[in-house]
Amino acid sequence: MRAGLHRSALALPAALVGLALVLGACSSSNVTTLSAPPTTDTSLTLTLQHSPAGPILATGGGDTLYDFVPDTPTHSACLNDGCVFQWPPLTASGPVRVGPGVDAALVGKLTRSDGSTQLSYGGHPLYTYNLDVSPGIVMGQAIDQDGGLWYVLNAKGQQITTAFSVMGSNLNGTPNPNGGPNPNN
Repeated sequence: MRAGLHRSALALPAALVGLALVLGACSSSNVTTLSAPPTTDTSLTLTLQHSPAGPILATGGGDTLYDFVPDTPTHSACLNDGCVFQWPPLTASGPVRVGPGVDAALVGKLTRSDGSTQLSYGGHPLYTYNLDVSPGIVMGQAIDQDGGLWYVLNAKGQQITTAFSVMGSNLNGTPNPNGGPNPNN
């Protein structure tokens, strides 16, 4: 019986050491949380990308930007969790740069109900779309979702209401509405 007691007396300190190692690993500075910013560059660039309807507004990383028809220049109507998940508002905490063809005078900001700063262009609050899974993709154009229509914007800040989609890009990086490489290259 004494040998069994000795083994259990050693098991408790060993278990505590193991638990301490696990907890120490969880509190490591290498753990990423949702509240941690993904990058230290807080600036954002607005650019134009090619589309079947002409140049449309995008981020410097190639994310297509959309307008939600029920919005006003000072208020976003996309507020519920489902809408914000599907159509993430374009927020920025630092300077906004503009690429060729983008009018800096049309860039604006509004404060969302959660206190974040959303960018607007030509009085239209801006959003990305979760189904645009890579740069240059346009899957949200002219669809009716979350209580209104979603449109891309042209360089003048006007809605483009023509329905189209862009599934991929050609070898030169220009979106091809049919997806995949452009057969004319």
